[in-house]
Amino acid sequence: MVKHMSPPFATAHAGLQRMGSGSSTCGTSNTLIKVCRDHKGGINWLSLSPDGCHLLTASEDCTARLWRTSDHQCCKLLQGHSSYITFCHLENEAAFTCSADHTVRKWEVSTGQCLTVYTGHTSIVNRILVVRNLLFSGSYDRSARCWDTDSGRPLQEFQGHRNCILVLTHFSSSDILEELDIEGNEMKEFLVTGSTDCTVKIWEAFSGCCYQTLRGHLGAILCIVLDTPNRELFSGSTDYTIRRWNMVTGDQLKVFRDHQGSVICLQMVGRHLYSGSVDRTAKCWLSDTGECSRTYKSHKHSISTLKYHDGVLFTGSGDACARAFNTKSGTLHQVFQGHTFIINCIQIHNNVLYTASHDGTLRVWDIKGICSQSKHHKKSSLRSRHSQKGSMPHIFHNKVGCSMEVNEDCEPVELT
Repeated sequence: MVKHMSPPFATAHAGLQRMGSGSSTCGTSNTLIKVCRDHKGGINWLSLSPDGCHLLTASEDCTARLWRTSDHQCCKLLQGHSSYITFCHLENEAAFTCSADHTVRKWEVSTGQCLTVYTGHTSIVNRILVVRNLLFSGSYDRSARCWDTDSGRPLQEFQGHRNCILVLTHFSSSDILEELDIEGNEMKEFLVTGSTDCTVKIWEAFSGCCYQTLRGHLGAILCIVLDTPNRELFSGSTDYTIRRWNMVTGDQLKVFRDHQGSVICLQMVGRHLYSGSVDRTAKCWLSDTGECSRTYKSHKHSISTLKYHDGVLFTGSGDACARAFNTKSGTLHQVFQGHTFIINCIQIHNNVLYTASHDGTLRVWDIKGICSQSKHHKKSSLRSRHSQKGSMPHIFHNKVGCSMEVNEDCEPVELT
């Protein structure tokens, strides 16, 4: 019998109910390419391979599935876990899954065979991270672990959190130090963990020593993003805030306070930070100052996931819909309706949007028109700005579901 998920964001998603497709303020989507219904339980996560050839879904039905992006067909069924799969990560030749059965598994993409089972955790494993030949995991047992992906040999255990670890990320010393700083110094790998104990910890990966503990949040840490060129870390919490930290000194630099609910997801795009919250809004922040430059309002429930792509912010929600906003103007381009429960994850590849939901389906959408529309809007806005010679009122035309504090410099750029 398939168990129901104890979600890693249980606090943030509390009270979610099954929903139909509600009304919206703009045209609903007619760009649906396919609905993939192979899973027999909710889909908890969706991962895209670096080469873009495959997708990996992790499900409540205790299985993971590999899908070809060329024809959106399921090409491999990964079976072996004895409880629901909480999270997944896909490389070009190997897939990784973690589960409520306390294990992590490595699978061969070409055959679908399980290559390695990583054991040691004593409770639900809810996050994994793969960096070269290192596999990191975080668990409800309050610990994180590190393995050699090839041999399966355990390398380190990270003990120190007083409650569940919900999020993981990683950086190398070369990411945050100038060439002159690291000359002659040994390169080091660092693991970053966020916990329901309200702290973020930075660990030296091979020694297992805690390098920094970032204290200041008053609630569980639900999301973390790094801005390594500026040696900064951003964390989102159930205390309704986002906090900016110096990764080297551990100093808290800024508190972003405009959200009225738990902050569930974050993404950095250049010097702009996008956030999604239980308060049903997404926001764009100037990461340097903490100023909220734009608020996107249209969802009827918590924003559970978001992704920036080519000038468009795509969001998924507990209202069972995904939405696409022009990040510059705030215009709501599209509502993607059809799911019947929370959208847990989205991916984008070759102008195709993939939405994975707790209703058990993977939906595939054509977004070429949206991306083209966004590019056209950018060019039109630029021409209009020159012709207006500094006049501001045209910026406020055609806004749907967006509250905006005007900032002429807030132009998101794609990371390269």
